[in-house]
Amino acid sequence: MSKLLTIAIPTYNRAELLDQQLSWLERSIKGFESDCEVLVADNCSSDHTPEIIEKWQKKLINLTFKSHKHPQHLGIMQNIMYCLNSAATQYVWAIGVDDHIQDRTIADVIDKLKQQQNLSLLFLNFSGCNKITGHPIYPPSIIGNRWFDADCEDGCSDGKAIFEHCFAKSLGAVIFLSASIYRTDLIKRALQNWSDAANNWMSLAYIAGYCAAHGNVIVTKKTYLECAFGATFWHKKPKAVLLMQYKHIPEVISKLEASGYSQEFCRRILLQFCQEIDTKVLLNKLRRWPIAAIRTVMPFLILVRMATVDLVFFQ
Repeated sequence: MSKLLTIAIPTYNRAELLDQQLSWLERSIKGFESDCEVLVADNCSSDHTPEIIEKWQKKLINLTFKSHKHPQHLGIMQNIMYCLNSAATQYVWAIGVDDHIQDRTIADVIDKLKQQQNLSLLFLNFSGCNKITGHPIYPPSIIGNRWFDADCEDGCSDGKAIFEHCFAKSLGAVIFLSASIYRTDLIKRALQNWSDAANNWMSLAYIAGYCAAHGNVIVTKKTYLECAFGATFWHKKPKAVLLMQYKHIPEVISKLEASGYSQEFCRRILLQFCQEIDTKVLLNKLRRWPIAAIRTVMPFLILVRMATVDLVFFQ
């Protein structure tokens, strides 16, 4: 691998936001062009995304700038997985076009990647805000608007323990795409082990967990970006939430157990998610889509029952 980091940008029909993100990239990457490559993956946009890509390829002439347009729309996760799996550098960082990232981020990221031995995963701390109101959103069980509270700024060799802590505190944090930088060879191994990961909307948690289990992990204390909650595709698709909660999360937990995480941890985290379920919301889904909801929820409830029984033997 001749370069250190691929900065990948999956996009679809968001030309103006892509233009803004590439403007940020131009400012932030100065002095680090030899360490980085850029990849823009266009998910068959029908707007003027190709013109924006061409504009920046001409401007960023000192940077390896690759682009790919899919011949048809693949879906969000498939495009993200394309970005992660296409990297030919040591690390890969995929970023959303609508995430506000501070200008100092690339310089600090490159510094950490070069200094840390056997680094497999870098979590960039971030703040949260409500997309509609603009008000800060504070993470559960954590003081302050800072979504990771793990103390491993200088790197931790027990990557599993750090990931378990972060995962238990906030699933949303470990699947926030723009906050995660992965070691490329580990991503490729993880996706070989789970070839259907692109069909699971929570599979970024599995990828992060797999990477964490095979090297050192850094979680920054500084916040480098802001996550706008309530603005994603998933919030506009009520059935997607049903699948994520009752099918995709259990699948991820199962894959983590197959990757070496303890059975006890996996059972406990499954029960934790079960306790966080809003019963009123579930009943509403059962009324709106009774057949689909029952088919999705029943296997989950069986898993929860089995997990409850298993934990009795761990105590």
